[in-house]
Order: sequence, then C-alpha cells, then structure tokens
Amino acid sequence: MEKAKIILPKGPETLCFDKDEFMKENFDVDHFVSDCRKRVQLEELRDDLELYYKLLKTAMVELINKDYADFVNLSTNLVGMDKALNQLSVPLGQLKEEVLGLKSSVSESILAIDQHLVKQEDIRKKKMCVLRLIQVIRSVEKIEKILHTQNSSEMSSLEINSPLLAGPILERIATEFNQLQFHAVQSKGMPLLDKVRPRIAGITAMLQQSLEGLLLEGLQTSNIDIVRHCLRTYATIDKTRDAEALVGQVLVKPYIEEVIVEQFVQSHPNGLQLMYTKLLEFVPQHCRLLREVTGGSISSDKADIVPGYDFLVNSVWPEMVRGLEERLPSLFSPGNPDVFHEKYIISMDFVKKFERQCGSQASVKRLRSHPAYHNFSNKWNLPVYFQIRFKEIAGSLETVLSEGLQAAPVGSIYCLLASHVLWMNLQKCWSDQIYLPLLAHRFWKLTLQMLSRYSKFVNEVPLADGVKDDAKPVKVNGRDSSFTASSTGEDQGSVSSNGDKSASLSTKQMALIVADVDKLKEQIMELLEVIKPKLEELGCKNISSVSEAIKDSQTSLSSCIPTLSSKIIQDLSEACFVCLKSASEVPRLYRRTNKEVPNKASQYLDSALKPLYQFQNDYKEIVKQSTMEEWLRGALSESVQRYYETVSDVLSSVKKMEESLKRLKQARKTVTSTSTGLNAGVSDDNKIRLQLALDVEYLGENVQKMGLKTSDVKLFPALLELVLAAKAQAASE
Repeated sequence: MEKAKIILPKGPETLCFDKDEFMKENFDVDHFVSDCRKRVQLEELRDDLELYYKLLKTAMVELINKDYADFVNLSTNLVGMDKALNQLSVPLGQLKEEVLGLKSSVSESILAIDQHLVKQEDIRKKKMCVLRLIQVIRSVEKIEKILHTQNSSEMSSLEINSPLLAGPILERIATEFNQLQFHAVQSKGMPLLDKVRPRIAGITAMLQQSLEGLLLEGLQTSNIDIVRHCLRTYATIDKTRDAEALVGQVLVKPYIEEVIVEQFVQSHPNGLQLMYTKLLEFVPQHCRLLREVTGGSISSDKADIVPGYDFLVNSVWPEMVRGLEERLPSLFSPGNPDVFHEKYIISMDFVKKFERQCGSQASVKRLRSHPAYHNFSNKWNLPVYFQIRFKEIAGSLETVLSEGLQAAPVGSIYCLLASHVLWMNLQKCWSDQIYLPLLAHRFWKLTLQMLSRYSKFVNEVPLADGVKDDAKPVKVNGRDSSFTASSTGEDQGSVSSNGDKSASLSTKQMALIVADVDKLKEQIMELLEVIKPKLEELGCKNISSVSEAIKDSQTSLSSCIPTLSSKIIQDLSEACFVCLKSASEVPRLYRRTNKEVPNKASQYLDSALKPLYQFQNDYKEIVKQSTMEEWLRGALSESVQRYYETVSDVLSSVKKMEESLKRLKQARKTVTSTSTGLNAGVSDDNKIRLQLALDVEYLGENVQKMGLKTSDVKLFPALLELVLAAKAQAASE
C-alpha cells in the first residue's frame, strides 16, 4: 500500500478528491461519487477526474521511458524458461519420494514408541496397585501384630468384645490405620482387597470400640491424659466428628432429657428461665476437661492442645436444639403473642449466653453457621407473630378512625381518641413487650403506615360552614369542649374513616385536630430517638433515611393544618364580625336622642370579642401559643378589614349628613343646634365620631390583652388613624 502511494503522481491542490482513495482495498465507485457530490457538482468532478487521468498517463509514459531497457528485455529473459523448469521437475519428484519415505519410517517409529510407553504405563499402574496391596497387607499384619503383642498370644483373631487398648497403643494403631485407610482407598475394586476387607473391618470395629470406651473412661475419671490421647487418635484417623457425636449421645443427651421437661416449664411461673439456666450450667460442669484439651478454655496449654474439635458447637448445641424441639414443642407456638414474645426473648438471651461460652469468635462463627442453629431460628414463626400484632395494632387504629372524632380518655396528652390510639400504637411497635429485632423492618413499615393512615384521616376531615353553638359538651383532658351537633340534629358530629361527611366540624373540633397534629409531630421525633438505637444494633447504617422518612411523615401530617387554620380563622372572624357590624347602628343611637357625650366603648365590642377570648381561654393550654396567636391575628385581621369598611361608611354618612344640615341652615339663615338638652354644645355627628373612636381604641386595647400587636392586625393602624382624625375633627368643633 505504501509503495502504491509513492508511485501515484501528485495532482493539483484544487482537486475535489483525495488521490489515495483509489488505492484503498474497499474502494467503491458509488460511495466515491456520492461523497464528492457533497462538495462539488458532477461537472466539476468530471473535469477533475479527466485532469488527473491525464496526469496518470503522463506519469506512466515517463516511468516506461525511465526503465525502457528493462521493458524491452522482459520478453527476451523469458525465452527458454520452460526447458529449465522441466529439468527441475525430475530431481524435485525424487526428493519428494525420499521425504515421504522418511516420514513413513518416522511415523512407524513413533507408533512403536507410543505402544511401548502405554505398556510401560500399564505396568507402572499395576505395579503401584501391587505395592498398595502389599502395603495394605503389611499394615493389617502390623496392626494385628501390635494387637497380638498387646493382648496375648492366645488372641489368634480380632474379636469385637476385646479389652480396651491403652492410649499410646491406640495412637500407634491409629497411625498405621491411617496409612491402611489411604492405601485401601487407592486400591478400591481390587479382588485381593475384598479378601482382606473382613480383617480391616475387624480392626476398624476394635479401634472404634476401644476409642469410644477409652474416651468415656477418660471423661468419667477426668483423666486428661487419656482424653488427650483419645482425641488425638480420633484426629489421626480423621474421625473427629465421630468423637463429637459420641460426646453428644453419651454425655449431653442424658443431661438434656433430665433438664428439658415440659411439665416443669409449664407448672412454674419462671420455668423456662430456670430450664435455660440449668442448660447453661452443663458447659462449665461437664465440658471443662474437653475444652481444656481442645483449646476451648483460657487455661489450655497451647503447646499440648488437640486442634480440630469444637464440642460446644458440634456436640452440645445440636443435642440441646433437638431436645427443645422434641421435648418442648409448645415453646415455638405463636398462638398467644404475649407468651410467644416472652419465650422468644428468653430463648434468644439463652442463645447469646451460650455464644459467650464458646470462647472465641471463630467458634461463635461456626455455631451460627451450624444447621442446628438455623433450625432453631427457623422454628420461631416470626411472620405469624407479626401478623397477629399487625391485626391487633392496625385493627384498633382503624376501628377508632372509623368512629370519627371521639374524645381521648382523661389523662391523655392528646385531645382526640384517634390521636391517642395512634400514639399508643406507635409506642407499642417499639416497646420491649412487642418489638423483636428480626422484625424491625416490618415494625418500621407499620409505623410509617399508621402515620400515613392518620395523616389521610385528618386531611379528609370535612370542614364546617360556620361555628355551631348548639354542641353538647364532651370532656377533653378533664375540660369541657363542645363538639358540633350535626345538621340533622344529632348530638355529636363524627367523620368516617373514608372521609365521608356525616356531620360538620366546629371551630373547637378543628382546633383539637391541629393541637393533636402539632403534638404528634413533636412526639414522633422523640419516638425516632427510641427507634434509632434499635436499628443501629442491627447494623443499619443508613439512619439518615429513617430520619428523612419521619420528616416526610411530619410534612404529610402538617398538610391539613393550613386548611384547618384557614377555616378556624374564617369561623372566628365571622363570629366576631357578626357583632362588629353593629357599628353601623351607632348613628341611630345619637341622632335626635339627646344622649350624653360618650365616655366608654359600645357593648357590641364585648360581644364581638367574647368568642375570641373564650376560644383563647379554652385552648391556650392545648394549642401552641404561636398557633393561637396566628389564629387570633388572622381572625382579627379579617374582622377589622370589614369593620374598617363599616366605620368608614358610617363616618362618610355622618359627614354627608353634617354637610347637608349646614346647607339647610344657610338656606334658612337661622341659628339652630343639631341637638337639644344639656349637651347642646356637642353635635350628634361629633358624638358618633367620639363613640367610634372610643370603640376602636377599646378594640386596640383588647388586641394587646390577647398578646398581639395592633400593628400586626391588618388595617387596624389605618382604622385607628381614621377614627382619631374624626375625633380630632369633633374636638375642633
């Protein structure tokens, strides 16, 4: 490719294509033309191709002229080539025959060598089999010789009931038996091995019987040397599990059968705890020697321990679990959740104490991976237990929500029964009498579900069109709180769980809902501090997500407050302005009545402020101060806004009346007074102005008594300015 590029002539820079495109192996005419058409017209492409074609022809002629002699001699050099090739064909054919003959000879030699090697390999394998069989026979004879020497010359054959062998002898036999086992496995299937097998079986039975007897003797007499020799022998013949099983059957099982008695557990109030305490005593009382020999105790001499054993995990624990499952089946019954919870907690405490007896983390790890450990854990039907608790907890909440807004019991921190039951159920989920660590995720989900259900309930509460005063009192935390009667004449309104409206809500009911929601938002943050440690104990690292979920629940609960607050403000405002609009009657009290100059506020203000004062007094200890101030401020702002319009209209009407009377006076050109009597010096219009000024000032004083600033009440400064201006006008006249 590179040589081709070198011989191509270089074209002008104005060419619309790259000359190297023609030398590519995947050159395609259609693609080339299509690509060029993107840049130039076909006429220009044709012109460039003709130009480059001429350059190629010129370059070719120059190349031929440059090497003309070679071109001329090319045909001359090929003369006589056929003859030369024919002369070479004969020797080449002979060479080929010789090579083929040599190849055949080599192949025959290789085949012969391969056959010889196969025979040698077969001989080697047979030789190894013979050697293994010889070793098996030697090991059997050696063991039999040791046994013969040990027992007496009368022992001509092995008997199952032979006396127990001493520890050192057993170790010698075990070492040889280990070799015997290895070679016997390698010689499996050989006819001669079948003939020797009865002798091997006899040796095995004798060895096993002697080891079992010796181990039991060592444990019964607390002879540490015998136990050590025996366990080391078991390890030598790779039968450690047999030793652990023997300890479980002979030493552990009788103790378990004596301790685990269902009648005792059921007849004693603290029977289960006493039984577990007795089971835990087995290890220090009966396993001290085994743990010391195998390195399971602190006092073990590391230089003389027998490794590879874990009697607590492989002997004691399986027998304990088997005894509990077979002799105490009622232990795992979840029918009574309270009893099940108590048994589970006590049992798990027993497991933890047993783990502490294991002596090392490695032993604890082996225990937790043991099948018996998993069987014991799986016996506890935790999903069924949770299902019972779920029905108990969620069912009680759903029942209360379906009954609507009922008063909480006396002494509760909440006002409504629904809030009280919700909080009690939230606490139950994480109480020590109900909560179980392995069900933490389920109780956490139930917690969020109950918060969500309550949030939906309070957000679906129907709102009243106004304040009802005909409600019957219902005790809330020891105080009387009026619950609105329904429009059909029922004594108390209620809200169904699905949000259907069966009655209207009073302002006081809505206040109780807001108070409970605010209290619940605070309480669930305290509950979070109870939940966090329980989740951290389980290794939960994403605690921040738990906090975020609680905050989301708070937000969901709070979503009902703006609507309820708005309705409360509206209802209080309506109750207040019903009386405030009496300001429009002030002119009627002073026109042509000859009343004295006003020196105190009108009575309608006390009536207008009474609902606010009563509401504040009834709920100042229940509702947060900031919330109460917000409601009062909102109610006053709406009322004052409408009151301002009323006062403004009255003053405007007074001014128009005053101007009309002045025009009438001028028309009659008489000097008369707009009023008669002792107070003829003050006109009726000015008395009206003075009265309205006293009313507004009195209203401002009461706003401050409620703990509010008059400047925070919308339009009150403007209202005060309006009446003070009217008062100043009256004073100037």
